[in-house]
Amino acid sequence: MSSPLLNLPGAVPAPEGSVDVGVPWHFGDPFAEQRSATRAAVLVDRSHREVIAVPGEERLSWLHLVLSQHLTDLADGHGTEALVLDSHGHVDCHMLLAHHDGVVYLDTDAGAQATSALPSIGVDGRQSLLEYLEAMRFWSKVEPRDATAEFAVLTAVGPDAATVLAQFTEVPAKPYEVRGLPDGGFARSVPFRALPTFDLVVPRASLVDWWTKLTDAGIRPSGTLAFEALRVEALRPRVGLDTDDRAIPHELGWVHVAAHVAKGCYRGQETVAKVHNVGKPPRHMVLLHLDGSVEILPETGDPVWLGERRVGRVGSVVQHHELGPIALALLKRSAPVDGEFVAGDPEQDRAVAAAVDPDSVPPDTGEPPGRIAVQGLRGR
Repeated sequence: MSSPLLNLPGAVPAPEGSVDVGVPWHFGDPFAEQRSATRAAVLVDRSHREVIAVPGEERLSWLHLVLSQHLTDLADGHGTEALVLDSHGHVDCHMLLAHHDGVVYLDTDAGAQATSALPSIGVDGRQSLLEYLEAMRFWSKVEPRDATAEFAVLTAVGPDAATVLAQFTEVPAKPYEVRGLPDGGFARSVPFRALPTFDLVVPRASLVDWWTKLTDAGIRPSGTLAFEALRVEALRPRVGLDTDDRAIPHELGWVHVAAHVAKGCYRGQETVAKVHNVGKPPRHMVLLHLDGSVEILPETGDPVWLGERRVGRVGSVVQHHELGPIALALLKRSAPVDGEFVAGDPEQDRAVAAAVDPDSVPPDTGEPPGRIAVQGLRGR
């Protein structure tokens, strides 16, 4: 559904084919919007995100079995992140959770899909997230429903965001903390590297009202174009852009954040535990700095080359107000991070020089604990 905020003066819609179609792409100056987010505060319309509500007395124990995160002890007023994995541990979809007033709310990218829980569902073996949850419901005392028509997501980003929000609601102070809004819905604090970030899951009928009072109070209107640049800088992956059909949580920095390594069985758990305990992921996500002297940049899904060897995959590509063109990429761990890379498809004339940001390289955590234990037993 298209957002009513597209009717605001200066709102430029996302182009057809964009993952953010249906909401404002920018309000005339996306670079200025990025700068405002780092210096003051911006408000982003993310009302195209899907919202699923899960009420029912067994909501936590059931979601604990279905999703990758440890959820049995998720207290009311708190949230987290979680994944749906396929049977091989590959990432199907990512979501943010909020436990509020006896209901767990899941919000995720529009069109999020999961591998069918039952082989007979879906011609191509895929189904919507809600369909997947329904297929996994069995006799559990839960009632998952599509709440996208009930609630819409706004995101406030910037050092001044909490001060402005405090004029209208109680502001969550800790990461993933959830606080109710005066007219329904909730506010949630989201870790976004150095920038204070708050999701407001507001009644959809009040979307324009919330936007108006927050922007009138001093938060600058912003589009998803600026938000995406900040997301890439913050090394926050997005399913479908920064993942392929082989991506596992360890490659994306989602272990411990959205995937628990020590909880009981869930689909894909064997891969998560095995890689964590006795192996290392074949790739890791890094930030690439792209040559800005050319007009045509690589696109999502293009290869990353080291000489004539294909060593990675380009994910999200953005223009940053300070860093210039940057991209997230899944890079083979065997590739030297100080190598001279080329990102893009040479056959399409969009191959550019690329360098890995050294600060984006995940630290080497040493030998996995399971492998150390095995070596110890062998030593005996």
